Amino acid sequence: MLNAKDGDFFISDWLRNRNTVEFLGIWESVNNPDFNYGEFAVIKNQAGLNGYKISVKE
Repeated sequence: MLNAKDGDFFISDWLRNRNTVEFLGIWESVNNPDFNYGEFAVIKNQAGLNGYKISVKE
């Protein structure tokens, strides 16, 4: 859908958004029986902060 060069930056910026992270957490809790709530809590607390970065692979 996106060129690799531009897409990497767009997706990483999208993943930094707190609303996006909360949506993904809800989706995972509904659809993934092995969802790791503890690890998600760490990610959710950092989402939206200036120093927060996450990649698609993480």
